[in-house]
Amino acid sequence: MDDAQLTLDLDGWEGPLDLLLSLARGQKVDLRKISILALVEQYLAYVDSARALKLELAADYLVMAAWLAYLKSALLLPRDPLAEPDPEELALRLQLRLERLSAMREAGARLMARDRTGRDVFLRGAPEGLRTVRKAAWQAEIFDLIAAYGRISARTRPVMHVVVDREVMTLEAALERVSMLVGERIDWSVIESFLPEAGERLRRSALASSFVAALELARQGKIELRQASPFAPLYLRARA
Repeated sequence: MDDAQLTLDLDGWEGPLDLLLSLARGQKVDLRKISILALVEQYLAYVDSARALKLELAADYLVMAAWLAYLKSALLLPRDPLAEPDPEELALRLQLRLERLSAMREAGARLMARDRTGRDVFLRGAPEGLRTVRKAAWQAEIFDLIAAYGRISARTRPVMHVVVDREVMTLEAALERVSMLVGERIDWSVIESFLPEAGERLRRSALASSFVAALELARQGKIELRQASPFAPLYLRARA
């Protein structure tokens, strides 16, 4: 016999408590001969021994014993015809709930007894994984299409670089002009006097080119340079 089962040894009954409750509901056992005191004492003794077992099972037996006491009190006391619900109906409900609870526990035990990963069964050494299938659902309006076409067209359109022809004086032209003009002058002349009459942009280019040309002619020993202080006017003349 299972150690976790509550077995009663009373004057009018010897056996499991759940079977006694089922027979009492069907009026197959005379509850008048069953001592409630002996039932309580045996239940308390069972609870003391069940501390190391399953306390939830002891709680179920407590409900069963309480219903036995209720059924016996219903037999001893005068029955009220207006009392609802009927004690037999309540006992039937209790029996159905206990059966349902037992079925749930058995199902849970079967689930826990199944093979477990890592203990009974093992995963594959080289798992293949799951293949992900992606399908794009495009949503675009006419403005989005036109903008996308414009960006692609701008990237693929051939680019033409046009270099603007600017008015500049080359170093060769400045050397030729300064060499020619400096030979016609005897005294010191400021470098701005060697610049051609032109716009502001060409004048700045001519000044830079003329300065480099003056340095080159001075290096060659053809002219002399003079400047009183930094950023002062630069003078030049032909070397005698």
